[in-house]
Amino acid sequence: MSLTTPERLVEQLITLVESKEQNHIRLNANGGNSVLLVFHPPDEALLIRLMRERLSLDHYSFIDLNQLLVRFVQENKESLELSFDLLRSSVEQIFKLPDSQEGTDLFSLIMNAIKQSYDAGKVPIVIHAGALYGSGIDNIHIMEHPVVMQSKLPLIILYPATHDQNKLLFLGKRPASKYRCLIIE
Repeated sequence: MSLTTPERLVEQLITLVESKEQNHIRLNANGGNSVLLVFHPPDEALLIRLMRERLSLDHYSFIDLNQLLVRFVQENKESLELSFDLLRSSVEQIFKLPDSQEGTDLFSLIMNAIKQSYDAGKVPIVIHAGALYGSGIDNIHIMEHPVVMQSKLPLIILYPATHDQNKLLFLGKRPASKYRCLIIE
């Protein structure tokens, strides 16, 4: 299955999100409220540029996971070295704390950015999702979070992936969850 050109992906996204049929996303996303915009990893810069050109910042906000990852590291650099030493076998807990623990992690920064977008009445668009690779944070964690599930506006995730037979592979490596989202490819 071949993926669509970046130009066509942006057109499809605009048509879907700006449609009067907002329940179309939930009906096709197993009750979820997210759109996974699937593209070939080398097309990411072009796709982001096209989206920035075509989508009004009055209605959309871009959430850059590269920037959030850098911010997380800068704000926690004192404790990160110790955390990596203590959590060698479960490094992903540095980026996404277990549900029973409280504290600052990358996942909470991401969810706070999405919530701020919703609070401003804007559709959040998550870009540079490749920054999550190896963090233990999967798209399903974000898509099933109550902030996303309960919003009137959808969440859009730019998702760098390839196909291997019928499997969608995040960055060509890891099987992706297709649950709780409508996929545009």
